[in-house]
Amino acid sequence: MSRPVLYLFGSAAPPVQQFPDVARRAQAAGFDVCLGLTPTASRWLDSEVPLLEELTGHPVRSEYKQPTEVDVWPKADVIMFAPVTFNSMNMWALALTNHFVIGVVAEGIGKRIPTVAMPCVNAAYVEHPQFERSVETLRNAGVAVLYGPGGFEPNEPGSGRPESYPWHLPLDEAVRVVEAAP
Repeated sequence: MSRPVLYLFGSAAPPVQQFPDVARRAQAAGFDVCLGLTPTASRWLDSEVPLLEELTGHPVRSEYKQPTEVDVWPKADVIMFAPVTFNSMNMWALALTNHFVIGVVAEGIGKRIPTVAMPCVNAAYVEHPQFERSVETLRNAGVAVLYGPGGFEPNEPGSGRPESYPWHLPLDEAVRVVEAAP
């Protein structure tokens, strides 16, 4: 029996720099992992891409493929998008799909691919009225957004601690989703 496929996506918040460890943890949880990054996150992890590709056995993607190219990733059983920045949350909820990762998660809603998302935003960003609308929009579309009590809770600007980002929450939820699938 093949392992379930996890699309592990991240945007440019400091915890994305922990992706090698997160990929290993996801593999230890039984997943075949494919990594996708927003353009800025891809630049941040540029030196880590060879390691990530060796670790997962799949190319790390941050751009759409050409229409004539074959998709190199297997079909996802679940998507885990963490960390999700303020910008990525709003782009996703508004269906602004000019970035590969945002396009995949937006389309994933229509394809009914179970998706878990956990933001990484500070308390100033969440005061913008669009953020709560975006969270609500995504939850209403069936996305498990781990935000608020029991999920990610924002910190004051400049006081974030990337090492304390609760990676276990979205990973546990991704495992739960796959185990509950028929």
